[in-house]
Amino acid sequence: MTFRIGRYILLVLLIILFFSASKTIGMYVDWLFFSETGFEAMFTKVLSAEVFTGIAFGAVFFLFVALNVFFASAVAVPAIDIMFMGQIKIPFDPAKFGKIFKFFGLFVALFGGMVSAFWGSSLWPIVLSALHSVNTGRIDPIFGNDISFYFFRLPLYQALNGYTGFLLFFTILLVAVGYAMRGGFLMFNKRISFVRRAKEHITFLIFLFFVKLAFGFYLDRFETLFSHHSVITGAGYTDVNARLIVLGALVPLTVIGGIVVAYALLKERLKIALYPVVGLIAVYFLGVAIYPSVLQSVKVAPNEQAMEEPFIKHHIALTKFGYNLEKVQMIPFDVSFNLTAKEIAKNDATIKNIRLWDEAPLLKTYSQLQQIRTYYRFSGIDTDRYIVNGDYRQVMLSARELSYNDLPSKSWINEKFVFTHGNGLVMGPASRISKEGLPEFIIKDIPPSSTSNVRITTPEIYFGELTSDYVIVNTKVPEFSYPTAEGNIYTSYKGSGGVRLDSLWKKALFSFYFGTPKIILSSEITAESRILFNRNVAQRVHKIAPFLMLDSDPYSVVGDDGKIYWIIDGYTSSDQLPYSKQLKNWVNYMRNSVKVVIDAYNGTTKFYVSDSEDVIIKVYSAIFPGTFRPMKEMPGDLKKHVRYPRDLFKVQTAMYATYHMNDPKVFYNKEDLWEVPVHNEKSMDANYLIIKLPEEKREEFVLLVPYTPAKRDNLAAWFAARCDEPEYGKLLVFTFPRDRLVFGPRQIDARIDQDSYISQQLTLWGQRGSTVIRGKLLIIPIEKSLLYIQPIFLAAEDKGGLPELRRVVVAYENDVVMEENLEQALASLFGKRKAAPPVAGAVGTPAAATQKASIQDLAKEAGQVFERAKTLQKQGDWSGYGEQLKKLEQVLKQMTGSK
Repeated sequence: MTFRIGRYILLVLLIILFFSASKTIGMYVDWLFFSETGFEAMFTKVLSAEVFTGIAFGAVFFLFVALNVFFASAVAVPAIDIMFMGQIKIPFDPAKFGKIFKFFGLFVALFGGMVSAFWGSSLWPIVLSALHSVNTGRIDPIFGNDISFYFFRLPLYQALNGYTGFLLFFTILLVAVGYAMRGGFLMFNKRISFVRRAKEHITFLIFLFFVKLAFGFYLDRFETLFSHHSVITGAGYTDVNARLIVLGALVPLTVIGGIVVAYALLKERLKIALYPVVGLIAVYFLGVAIYPSVLQSVKVAPNEQAMEEPFIKHHIALTKFGYNLEKVQMIPFDVSFNLTAKEIAKNDATIKNIRLWDEAPLLKTYSQLQQIRTYYRFSGIDTDRYIVNGDYRQVMLSARELSYNDLPSKSWINEKFVFTHGNGLVMGPASRISKEGLPEFIIKDIPPSSTSNVRITTPEIYFGELTSDYVIVNTKVPEFSYPTAEGNIYTSYKGSGGVRLDSLWKKALFSFYFGTPKIILSSEITAESRILFNRNVAQRVHKIAPFLMLDSDPYSVVGDDGKIYWIIDGYTSSDQLPYSKQLKNWVNYMRNSVKVVIDAYNGTTKFYVSDSEDVIIKVYSAIFPGTFRPMKEMPGDLKKHVRYPRDLFKVQTAMYATYHMNDPKVFYNKEDLWEVPVHNEKSMDANYLIIKLPEEKREEFVLLVPYTPAKRDNLAAWFAARCDEPEYGKLLVFTFPRDRLVFGPRQIDARIDQDSYISQQLTLWGQRGSTVIRGKLLIIPIEKSLLYIQPIFLAAEDKGGLPELRRVVVAYENDVVMEENLEQALASLFGKRKAAPPVAGAVGTPAAATQKASIQDLAKEAGQVFERAKTLQKQGDWSGYGEQLKKLEQVLKQMTGSK
């Protein structure tokens, strides 16, 4: 039997040794990666924290269990004879079983210590955060603790509470089994008889368990600040006036109960020992479950709004704090309908930057026009702004990355040595279209050619969104760069990224790590060769800083040095903010604290603090000094392309739709609830736009989304996040007057559908083998007015159909027009008062807008006005019907005068 046990132990040790070797190799590869990226100090800090926390938790578990095992095995137990079948005496030697118990107990203690060490090592962020805790200056309204207590110290206390509870329960169970095996307590005449020292030992452990339970009740008091109710998140009236009182009382009662249980066990009066246990269960059940429910039903529910009012205030205030909505500036936007051609001209920069291209159709168009080869891919469309030939322009761009799934000939040599990188990007103005309905280009082709001052001199993309596997550069095999009519062009890597394979040891190391012997066996690898890994930019950042949440949309930027960079927004977050409403992933505190810049050629990764007031990034900056740089150190050419992140804005938009209501009564009744309008059967996305905000003197890059009242279609407000310095990060809400109708997206869609001319054209195109794609509806504020703009795309019905931007629909006040481009649409709306200047998307002659309308044009306009008048009549809008009749009269007079 001893031989079998030894064999099993040897097998376990071999398994542990194998996994330890794998772990060690993985750690060394990580060390090489962190050395390459310049974050060695970060790696050693995390590793040392993992080791020390692991050793601490493992050692405590092993020592506590081992000491109890030694003590239990040393307790003298008298030898007895066991009667079998009431006749046969079987001698029982406790010393023999004591040795077995000691051996088994120490093995269990060692194994449990190892498991505890692995578990404890994962707590390094909690431990380091608690040690470097920084006060927020914000106090919770119930206990008066600084919010940092909940962010940094409470998670550690909760982990220690759970760990201690398991340790004590496990030890009690193990020791009890040991005493039972050795005869430390036996049943005589329905009564349990204990050996005195065994009794004292188990009693002491049980008392410690009661102390642990008391500490658990103490921590449970803080958990009430995160409880969920129908109206709020956090402690409500019932929690504060019932549950907290009972939980507070349970702390000393549990300690007292532990003393009574210990006394009863020592006196071997087990019935008395049950009384405190039953009493505590009854107090908990009655005081924490039943009494609060009765109080809620009888006292709170009939007067809920009044009794919960102070707690609703806490909920609103801390939810706003959690999602950085405290400084939102609310501004009335008094919509007027007197926009003229002169004001259109005054806002020329806004008009010529109106984004006509949608991401989905443009991605398909870019892929067909600029993918060049089947093994290149555009993973998505990014929206940004550049100074293009002296003008502030909104552009749409996409990096041309290598897709390994689409290589024509897949082999290890091709995938790892030859096809190593993507090439350049494509960029075009967001508003310009060609005569064929296709996008215009600022940067295109391979190698990248530019028609502006924005130029790319280092087009190779070794690190990107699609680069998920390793490659080896500077081998004897030339790297493919790009194809030409004369043949392929090859290159070699001249950057500093990756790890040099300058020794047999490193080749063997990476062969084992990546699970292939080809690295060590290949004769193409030289001492100058480098292995590039962790090349996916999101995975690269996560590897370095796993404690950051990352935005779902890394975006590419062209620097003034001609290189391509990636910028990723990093978030600090917590689920430990009292009273704050939680998201689906339990997060209730979120800040865009970090901007991460990755060099697409070298993989150089730098972290910049974009929210220096965030307490969590302050703590991580203290833990990892030198890792997070101040924003002022970011190069100016890249800083100009920092933008407010869409993911965070989406969360803030959803929250502010409810939490703009500061009055507890209004909040309780949801009297002024907003929602993001639905368009094309889904909630509208926020859009990056270049516009001139009300009362501002220049155009700027903003992220904007509209609101409608809940279950209504008219507009209630629009929410904007400013992206340009020095106003970056400021949030503005422009509210529309409640005493008049401001059309929302659904109403505009309905008016477009009800326009006979537009509806007829869309139906006709859809019957000719084309797919009509109605783009995103943009709501553009111009002065004190709103323009509604929707691009219309046509594509062949087959999957390879090339989307072409063929029409632009513009709605203003009660007018809806559809023209070939934005210029003609604006001229149709405002041209008769004064000619509109040449604007974005022009394919016609600018002079056409200034010429006197022809009979045919006037007849067409008269027909449109008449159809709108009939539609308004059917809707019962007699005021609008009268306006359209007056407009029809004016058009007819113009027709008469033109004859």
